[in-house]
Amino acid sequence: MNLNGIRINRCGLLVIFIIAVILVYYSNISSDNKSKSSTNIRQLIIGAVEAAVNGGKEVVLISETKNMDLKSKGKTKEGANDPVTNADIRSHCAMFYGLNKMFPGLKIISEEKVSEADCPVKKTLELDYTLLHGDVHQLVDENVNTDDITVWIDPLDATQEYTESLYHYVTTMVCVAVGGKPVVGVIHFPFTKQTYWAWIGNTASENLLSSKNSPVNTESTSPVFIVSRSHAGSVSNVTKAAFGAQTKVVPAGGAGYKAIQIVQGNATVYIHTTNIKKWDICAGNAILNYLGGEMTTIQGDKIDYSSTSSPVNDGGLLASLTGHATYVEQLKGRFRS
Repeated sequence: MNLNGIRINRCGLLVIFIIAVILVYYSNISSDNKSKSSTNIRQLIIGAVEAAVNGGKEVVLISETKNMDLKSKGKTKEGANDPVTNADIRSHCAMFYGLNKMFPGLKIISEEKVSEADCPVKKTLELDYTLLHGDVHQLVDENVNTDDITVWIDPLDATQEYTESLYHYVTTMVCVAVGGKPVVGVIHFPFTKQTYWAWIGNTASENLLSSKNSPVNTESTSPVFIVSRSHAGSVSNVTKAAFGAQTKVVPAGGAGYKAIQIVQGNATVYIHTTNIKKWDICAGNAILNYLGGEMTTIQGDKIDYSSTSSPVNDGGLLASLTGHATYVEQLKGRFRS
């Protein structure tokens, strides 16, 4: 081809066109990959456990110094006091901003709302894998799209019991949800330094592995229901009507504590008949699911833990290791929603 005396090679034009198409194609792929950052779940589990332990240290510290500075957020829908202390705030700062600095871009939802500037304590995560109390090499090196992850943290579960020095109920918790489903749960007991964590489909802390390998027989003609001290409602009458007069109802504090009581076989069913926040239950949901159990609304619906969902679960709660469908069926319609 010759245009005004300029010789143009058709093959050369074709080569240039192909190169241009390839460059545009890979440029688009690179741009797409940059917009979809990923988070390493293995590292996030180590960070979550460390954050829970760090928060727990602040909780214990305030109990020793007696500098509680007890205040009230007001009343819950059921009329119970909703307290907050220095321990809640300090634990939040250690946990929330520790995770936030180590994993920027993650959506983290906490019970407390305190700006970093107002935080009295700041702790940097070191990703100390020794806190796992398990074989870190069993953790799969897996990356997940950061946009799909929501982290729920409860800096101090059972604050009311904490103010009453009922420390065995107290926990700090972290939960990792992917696509709205709980996949990692961490429940730490700061006063006994016991930590329970699980990654669904992978591995867990040694105490949970022991529970999975040697499950407690919870099948009984007389189930034991564990309920909140402050939200017992009509549980006792209803459960006895549904399962017989020998049914036991045990009041206890803290959602994390109650979930672990199910794990240990000290209770058969964890039931909550009123509104409950998702940072209270997400970690326990993940741990029970890892062990083959279930946690749903009282109607048997799965709970959505995505960042766009309401932080309030208003469908009540039912959790068990076995026989979940039976409990749902027997209790359905017996409680007001």
